[in-house]
Amino acid sequence: MNPDNSERPDTRPKLLLVDDEPANLQVLRQVLHEDYRLLFARDGYKALELARAEAPHLILLDVMMPGLSGLDVCRTLKAQEATAGIPVIFVTALADVQDETQGFEAGAVDYIGKPISPAIVRARVRTHLRLVRAEVLRETRQQIVLTLGRASEYKDNETGWHVLRMSHYSRILALAAGFDEAEAEDLMHAAPMHDVGKIGIPDAVLQKAGPLDEREWDIMRRHPLIGAEILGQHQSGLLSMARRIALAHHEKWDGSGYPEGLAGETIPIEARIVAIADVFDALTSVRPYKEAWTVERAAEYVREQAGKHFDPRLVEIFLGELPKVVEVRERFLEEG
Repeated sequence: MNPDNSERPDTRPKLLLVDDEPANLQVLRQVLHEDYRLLFARDGYKALELARAEAPHLILLDVMMPGLSGLDVCRTLKAQEATAGIPVIFVTALADVQDETQGFEAGAVDYIGKPISPAIVRARVRTHLRLVRAEVLRETRQQIVLTLGRASEYKDNETGWHVLRMSHYSRILALAAGFDEAEAEDLMHAAPMHDVGKIGIPDAVLQKAGPLDEREWDIMRRHPLIGAEILGQHQSGLLSMARRIALAHHEKWDGSGYPEGLAGETIPIEARIVAIADVFDALTSVRPYKEAWTVERAAEYVREQAGKHFDPRLVEIFLGELPKVVEVRERFLEEG
């Protein structure tokens, strides 16, 4: 095997540089060519063609160009699904506040003034590529969480529709309880992991048709601990939240839950939210061992369990959001 480094693929980030003046492109090339793969376009039409074909990580775009202006190009990029996520930095001599406002409204993430400063160009490019990588990493983690959530469904009688609904219920309740949009979104993506520990429960117990005996219940009650072990320890972020939910979603407000017998606000709030969403959807869904309850009957049960199973404050909030919950339920009913 030839160990020649030249055969290794070039994994440097790919930048598209767009300017109708060759001299400007040459200056940018000199500043960026050592650290990035570069594509060049001298008009807006070629820029759009290359953006669609090459999917660059970032575009440096002149504003004042004949034919399609930079603003036109940016608007077109943002209107097309394949290119909407590519960050665009305008490189322009226009420095008026109104010009910058138009650029940001068109979808640009930043402005670099001409004549360019090499240090500023390098710094801005690095910053926005880091943001892109952070977003890709976040999306990857979400996909990992959802994939593990689907894996746990194969071991249980519950369906993907249940997981989808209860995740949306959790988001609705979180927003109403004071979570911001990003936190509620994380909770929605973490909620499918609540029963991931069932992967470690023997089928003979998990899929038993009749009631479990005491020994089997002891085995079943291990699934929160198994789930926490699967997800592992994380300082922060989506997987950290997923672990808290997996470990504590069977705890009860009065301390009678498992695995640790936590009570009240010692139970993580994300787990308290998911507990309500999970139970409500389970009650209103058909299972091999039960008919679906009506929304009204399930809501009354949740109300009765305030201060026992569930956080009483969250129960009141959940019941106040019931029209939104029912709307989600009707949108994601079981197929067939």
